[in-house]
Amino acid sequence: MIIMLSDLLTNILKYMQNIKLLTILSDIGMNENEAKVYLAALSLGPTTILKIARSTEIKRSTVYSVIESLKLKGLIKIEIRGLKSLFVAENPERLEIMLENRKYEFKNNLPEFLALYNLKSTESTIKYYEGIESLKNIYMETLREINPHEEYLVIANQDQWYHLDPKFAQEYIERRAKLRITTKLLFQDSFVAQEHKKFERNYNELVKILPIGTSLQIDTIILPRKIIITQTIAPISVIVIENQSVVQLQKTLFDLVWNSLDK
Repeated sequence: MIIMLSDLLTNILKYMQNIKLLTILSDIGMNENEAKVYLAALSLGPTTILKIARSTEIKRSTVYSVIESLKLKGLIKIEIRGLKSLFVAENPERLEIMLENRKYEFKNNLPEFLALYNLKSTESTIKYYEGIESLKNIYMETLREINPHEEYLVIANQDQWYHLDPKFAQEYIERRAKLRITTKLLFQDSFVAQEHKKFERNYNELVKILPIGTSLQIDTIILPRKIIITQTIAPISVIVIENQSVVQLQKTLFDLVWNSLDK
């Protein structure tokens, strides 16, 4: 009887330990099946899909896909022994690296979270529009709203934007050129962008070309009091954000890219 109670207590403690470890694995970014499979592989040592499935009570077909996911995360590797493929859990120290990466990623993106948080201000608005006509109206409004000597900053796929409506695009560029503003344009590399750069002085602009390989499907205009984000592929849509924290963040990021590029 004493032996049976001892075994029961051992099993209970083992179960509680597993629950704690599964919770920790979940907290650092694994889903339930990933956590179970990794913990099983860690306990079993070099093992087979069948043994992992039996240990975790997860279907073999599901275990295969979970293994692939863990391989991509660098947490499980395959060892070939004779004609058998055995699955081996990587050293748990990899989990610490994984956690540090998640921490770094969050810290790196914290300014954007804070910018969104500041949208709660009563002075902030987000407006959404669809269609090419809405896009044209919003763009023309920018020319009426911006004041002399203020900055007009753009990050864009000029080729894609220009071909939405070449006649409108050219008229818009020529109207903007007549304003006494500072226009800086960061363009994805293309024939249209390179041709546009040749005439930057004619349009009172400063143009820089982004590194080859940069691919943009979203254009951004940064104005002193708002951000205009345009999706230039179907369905055409525009988001207008009015929030000074967001404007300042985007301007800072623009300046970082601008200053990192040659003329």
